Amino acid sequence: MKNCYTFCLLFVLLVLHCGQSTAQPDVRQLSLQEVITLAQEQSTEALQVETSRENSYWQWRSVKSEYRPQLSLNGTLPNFSRTITPVIQPDGTTEFRPVSINNSDLGLTLSQAISPTGGRVFVTSLMQRFDDFDRDMTRYNSNPAIIGLEQPLFAYNALKWTKKIEPLRYEESQKKFIEDREQIAVTATQLYFDLLLAQVNQGIAAKNLANNDTLYQVAQEKYNLGRMSKNDLLQLRLAVLNADLALAQATLDEQTAALALRNYVGLKDSNHFGLQVPERIPEISIEVAVALAEAKKNRKESINFRRRLLEAESMVAKARGENGFNASVFATFGLTDQGSDFTDIYNRPENQQRARIGFTMPLLDWGRQRSITKVAALNQQLVEYTISQEETNFEQAVMTQVNQYNTLKSRIKTTAEADAIATERYEIARSTFLIGRISITELNIALAEKDQARRAYIASLSEFWEAYYNLRQLTLYDFEQQQPIVAEALHE
Repeated sequence: MKNCYTFCLLFVLLVLHCGQSTAQPDVRQLSLQEVITLAQEQSTEALQVETSRENSYWQWRSVKSEYRPQLSLNGTLPNFSRTITPVIQPDGTTEFRPVSINNSDLGLTLSQAISPTGGRVFVTSLMQRFDDFDRDMTRYNSNPAIIGLEQPLFAYNALKWTKKIEPLRYEESQKKFIEDREQIAVTATQLYFDLLLAQVNQGIAAKNLANNDTLYQVAQEKYNLGRMSKNDLLQLRLAVLNADLALAQATLDEQTAALALRNYVGLKDSNHFGLQVPERIPEISIEVAVALAEAKKNRKESINFRRRLLEAESMVAKARGENGFNASVFATFGLTDQGSDFTDIYNRPENQQRARIGFTMPLLDWGRQRSITKVAALNQQLVEYTISQEETNFEQAVMTQVNQYNTLKSRIKTTAEADAIATERYEIARSTFLIGRISITELNIALAEKDQARRAYIASLSEFWEAYYNLRQLTLYDFEQQQPIVAEALHE
């Protein structure tokens, strides 16, 4: 008789459960890697990172162009003037005469910077035309070819330091681009697991509501047969109400997390999507020494440190070069001629030479030069100390992340086993409760442990994958493929 009663209860439970089950609509299933790829390709942050990279590229192109030959055309066409000007007469008196003139000029110059010395060589050709409309007179003046040199002496050579610093700055920007893309992966991973945990909580809440409702209906049958107390029945009713409230809150949390992920990744469609649990864990174990070596080789920090040291050194050179004895040389050699006709100025041009040496030397500055140089030297020392500390902090961050990765990797197996055990234990407790062999308190304990174990497993996966992508971002190294993470070359 007892076996027959138990069979009837189980049959009722199955019928009620099947009656409550409804077909779920097909939803798009996304994996963690798919979400990361979408975020790195179409998110607003990815577009900003790409634009910043292109900006750095064109800045680098601009810097390189300064060291190449420059060809320029300049002139004044026309320069007309009609006015009354004072004119000194032969007897020393001054007369005011109307003057109508035009003075036009045109020049073509080819120049080349000399980065080792900071100077410039140039070749130029000039032509000038003068028109006096009052006297109906035209004159031409020309410099068919002039070769010149401008060379500062003992001065700060900005070209030399720029040539050392700017390649590092550009290389640093390329490394930063890769780091920013990996940071997008980290952020996408965080939002992915925020939504995944919310979906898991929603699934747990929906299942708990269905189970509690089923148990409550079965309990009503047992209560009517006098096999359950009123107190236990009310406890089950209260569990149904609490499960309904939990489902409403879990649904709201899921909608909020889905909106955050959708907006960040840049998903335009409004269709519902589900997330796959990324249970496949990389088998690799990472050694601290390998991670440190790859981080120093691949990250922008090593380039950044070298650039900042060079910038500090250049500031010392600038302080010394601009506050002491300075001189400059300017020299030209070329041809020149003048005439009343355009063809006259190219018939028999004459030689033209110019040479100038200028200098400045402070004689009394009340310690200004020494103070400026001292400040630059102390700033250089401060940069060295700061970089030394940053190197230590960076190495510590890499080592901490490696240890965290390895620890979280080993923890996943434990939480996965705990999840499976808690789920199986709850099913056993639920079946045992239906035949009246355990109390509702023991059933609720099994339920709470099942939910807690599931959430702990998802949380451990979240922490592991965040640590994994953080480690990639810190080292710019793909440990699964065992190769550095690189970016595609820019196309002009």
